Amino acid sequence: MKAGSVRRATLRQMATRFAMMVLLGVLAASAAGCGNRPLSSPPSDPDPMDRDAYTIGVTDSLQIAVWRNPDLSVEVPVRPDGKISVPLLDDIHAEGLTPTELKEIMTREFAEFITAPNVTVIVSQMNSRFVSVIGAVGKEGRYPLSRNLRVLEALAYAGGFDTFADKDNVRIVRRQTDGSEMEYRFDYDAYIKGKAPGTNIVLSPGDTIIVPD
Repeated sequence: MKAGSVRRATLRQMATRFAMMVLLGVLAASAAGCGNRPLSSPPSDPDPMDRDAYTIGVTDSLQIAVWRNPDLSVEVPVRPDGKISVPLLDDIHAEGLTPTELKEIMTREFAEFITAPNVTVIVSQMNSRFVSVIGAVGKEGRYPLSRNLRVLEALAYAGGFDTFADKDNVRIVRRQTDGSEMEYRFDYDAYIKGKAPGTNIVLSPGDTIIVPD
């Protein structure tokens, strides 16, 4: 083979090796980038208290503050008719509203009596949010739902199971907005053994936990 042909063949081989090295470098960089990319988080457990803004309910206690008007600043309960009594405004409907919505309504109403009213509405006692635990537990009753609460925690508040409780057949009854009921089951022994993940659900206001015997 002539010297020129040998040189051309050698150059082609070098060019091929260089191209392969470049390609391997690109693939390595791409793989590294994928390794550094954060993975998507698994879906979180539904949390009813995070899904919706707090709505005022009957028996809640509200703290109403009107800036620079201490005579108009009061703490009032939400009556069974869903209303509150406020100086100057008399009765205002509060049930079913968020604190922000009630604030906007009261600001408009107060504007007829004072200049540029600055109103604050705080739910000082969330008495309308509760769960009930009945049946074979240490202490039946209603328990406040002032924070996220799961089935096991509610059972602990109720003093735990009594001697004859059917721990494998706990029922959680939830009333829907249309008046119908939805039922969930909680098997304590299976959950403790890791065989029933996801059944220790977050409770919603008004849920009733039933422990049969």
